[in-house]
Amino acid sequence: MSDIEKPAEPIKQPRNPLHGLTLEAIVTALAEHYGWEELGQRIPVRCFNVDPSVGSSLRFLRKTPWAREKVEGLYLFMLRERSRAAGRQTR
Repeated sequence: MSDIEKPAEPIKQPRNPLHGLTLEAIVTALAEHYGWEELGQRIPVRCFNVDPSVGSSLRFLRKTPWAREKVEGLYLFMLRERSRAAGRQTR
């Protein structure tokens, strides 16, 4: 097999907290952490405010890059909050 025919190896991103996560996992984690009401206040989109569900959110976010960026940003913020809280508890 020549170099051209070899499948590309996946890019390793050890420092990217979003690497390997599905959008579904991100939305589920945010909904569990904040609840749909607060999630809708933090990111005011219809899929979080009117009859919210993971499925409707995924359909919207897959078609709306700006909203997906906001969701991913909030997820990273949530991870930082959790990390800070864990650091305070160990002191």
